[in-house]
Order: sequence, then C-alpha cells, then structure tokens
Amino acid sequence: MISSKTSFLGLIGNPVEHSLSPIMQNAVINHLKLDFVYLALPCEIKNFVSVINTLKKVNCKGLNITIPFKEKAFELCAEISPVAKKIKAINTLKLNNQGEWTGTNTDIEGFMYPLKEFKLQAKKGTVLGSGGAARSAIQGLIDLGLSEINIISRNENSLTKIIEDFKNQFKVKGFLANNPSVTEIIAESDLVINSTPVGMNKEKKGSNLPFGEKCWSLLDKKTIVYDLIYNPKETPLLELSSEKGCKTIDGSEMLIAQGAKSLSFWTDGLEIPMDIMRDSLKKYL
Repeated sequence: MISSKTSFLGLIGNPVEHSLSPIMQNAVINHLKLDFVYLALPCEIKNFVSVINTLKKVNCKGLNITIPFKEKAFELCAEISPVAKKIKAINTLKLNNQGEWTGTNTDIEGFMYPLKEFKLQAKKGTVLGSGGAARSAIQGLIDLGLSEINIISRNENSLTKIIEDFKNQFKVKGFLANNPSVTEIIAESDLVINSTPVGMNKEKKGSNLPFGEKCWSLLDKKTIVYDLIYNPKETPLLELSSEKGCKTIDGSEMLIAQGAKSLSFWTDGLEIPMDIMRDSLKKYL
C-alpha cells in the first residue's frame, strides 16, 4: 500500500507515454513487497535539469533516463560508473549517501541479453542511429567480440562525436544515411541494430523504416535484425525483415533485462525475478 513513507522510482524522457516500464517494475515491486512505486514522468527538454535537481530533494529512490536525455544526464552526476564513463551515456540514476546522483548504464547488459545465444565473434555489425542507445549497442557489440562495427546516422555532429569517443576502444566506421554505400553495408551485415525511434509509431511499412525503404532493398536472409523498439513488438522494420527470411529480435527482452538490472542497482544488489516482469508484459505486447 502506498503511504507517505513510500519511495518512488521514475522514468524520465520525452516521450514516455508508450513506456511499459511502470507495468513491469510495479509488478516485480509488488511481488518483492518493496515500499516503492514506479512512475513514468514526461519532461520537456528545457525543464530536464531543473526536474532532475528537484527530484533529489523529494522521496525519490532512483530514475531511469530515456530519449532524449541519456547523454544530458551525464552532466548532472556527482559519481559515474566506469561503464557509463566509457560510453558517455547514462540510463539509470541513484541517490548516493550525500544526496547526489550516481549514474550508471544498464542498457549494455540489457542489449546483450538476447544476443548471447548467437555466435557473433568476428562478425560484422551495423548500428542505426548515434544517440545514447547507439552508444550502449556499440559497447555491447565490442563486448560480444564483433570484428567490424558500422554506424549509420542522419546527424553528422553526433556521428562524428560517437566515432571519436570510441576510436581508442575499437575501430568503428561512420556513414551518413544519405551515403550511397548504406544499402550495401546493410546487405553485408551479419547483425543490424535499430537504435532510432523510427517505427515506434507504426504506420505503413515503407514510410516508417529507418532511413527509407531503399536502404533495405538488398537485406539478406542471413542477417539478424534487432530493433530496440518494443512497442509495437513488431515494427515495420521487423515485419519487412521477417518477410525476407531474417531472424528478428524485438526490444522486449532488452527492456526486461535492463529494467531488472536497474532495480537491482536501486536496491543494492537484490536479485530481481525477470519472469515476473516478463509475465506482466504479456498482454501489452
């Protein structure tokens, strides 16, 4: 039962209306009998800093950070975990003993979770997008042992920055979405990851594919296509990929795995039953 002593956890982003994090987090919170409640908190870009600073002063246990704030959150932390420092993106905040934010990133483990069944060592990977989620995906691919990682983005500034930030860890290549080579790069990839929000609002397949329909004309059935979007479960990209015979992965297992890791972080290492989270989402996906 929620009382004046109940601490709250939250998801900060824009948009957050589509998020299923409150469903799965509150299901497992109730199962574990924790005195928390998890809320989705929409936030305008101009208000992000003031909202995050204000939440330090109320009964907030921790926060998840999503689009478009994963890099911005980096500037607001007194402590940052090594993995978050490495990729310069944060998706989870927790108040430390001094009442300041500690930031970490649970997206990397979440991202890798559904890929561990595949043999990806020395394979070619392509990441679509150059935001905070792309950074987690790139680090995940490095940890999984891929030999080549290509990044495709519309945003030249963020693409340049992401290539610069990863140059000392791994050789990654960047391509703007209008580069004529993009169709071939996708065709030659063993694994393609969509980290953009394109496909979140499901429309006609051709009009809602990352970087347009032409990029996918040579997609090979050997390619694994992984869309980090989980709502809808089958995006236009995954529909097209399935029709071409590709193995497809939606973002639901990443959502669950990173959510469990976040809740464990907030509760100082408590073991989180992922099956409770998974079961709570079945009627929503």
